[in-house]
Amino acid sequence: MKYRLKKLSDQVIVLTGASSGIGLATAREAARRGARVVLACRDQERLDTLAEELRADGGQAIAVQMDVGRREDHERLLQAALDAHGTVDTWINNAGVSIFGRIEDVPVEDQRKLFDTNYWGVVYGSIVAVGHLREHGGALINVGSEVSDRAVPLQGAYSASKHAVKGFTDALRMELESEGAPVSVTLIKPASIASGFTAHARNYMDVEPRLPPPVYAPEVAAHAILYAAEHPRRDLYVGSAAKALGQFGQRMPSLADRMANWLIKHQRTGIPSRSREDALESPGREDTPAYPQRGRRHSAYTHMATRGRAPMLAACAVVLVGAALGVAHARRS
Repeated sequence: MKYRLKKLSDQVIVLTGASSGIGLATAREAARRGARVVLACRDQERLDTLAEELRADGGQAIAVQMDVGRREDHERLLQAALDAHGTVDTWINNAGVSIFGRIEDVPVEDQRKLFDTNYWGVVYGSIVAVGHLREHGGALINVGSEVSDRAVPLQGAYSASKHAVKGFTDALRMELESEGAPVSVTLIKPASIASGFTAHARNYMDVEPRLPPPVYAPEVAAHAILYAAEHPRRDLYVGSAAKALGQFGQRMPSLADRMANWLIKHQRTGIPSRSREDALESPGREDTPAYPQRGRRHSAYTHMATRGRAPMLAACAVVLVGAALGVAHARRS
């Protein structure tokens, strides 16, 4: 199936989870490159502030307060975009939240709430978006995770939700391709991203959480997302670590399981857990983690993966070598 995706400067982009992390970086870069952006999240104040910032810098942006766990809010979001711009060219389902803790320690009610955002938010957004994109053409971009391919301990519910997002996205893509719909469907799989992710997460550990290294800046993910808005791709990994984790987990799962202790160790800090206003049930107000992590500003793998097939093959070779070295290191740790 050949897709005709517009240049970013000619696009109307709808973006959920726009007020922080990957969403914030994507909104800023899309507006800078001339796209008309429709920003969405639960926090109206932050959205308004962001929209004003983008307009002050010469961009075009509107803000729509909504909860991705409600299908009717997605329909309202689409209508707001149509009222303002007459169309939508790219729809990005980015909103997400996590929970840290052993699965048995996390109440099922919290796990269900996480799925309302991470999984049902993607389902509702995709269905509403495809209803429009099927007629007009465009891109649907769902933000999954490196844990869409390989689960990690201490974030079991998050891993399960991102597995579900992958399964849903793959099935939807096949159905659209079978009917010849002009909709490009991409799954983005970021590695650890330096943002308010751990501050917004609910925590059931006795210490503050952190993300396992390597950690990348949100702008690296934004680059991959906006590349997919212009170039049809099945999926894109953000950071070589994401690709390595997925490939290693699928090809050598038993050996990968032995990395559990390393993953647990590198998600626990030495800082006692503190009370927090997390983002599981309401907008998270705290953006600064107790254990800030600096993100890499560049990923050679993602750069090559967005520049054609030959560089992509070279990138895969780099990843496989890196994965082998990582396993050796983990087994020594």
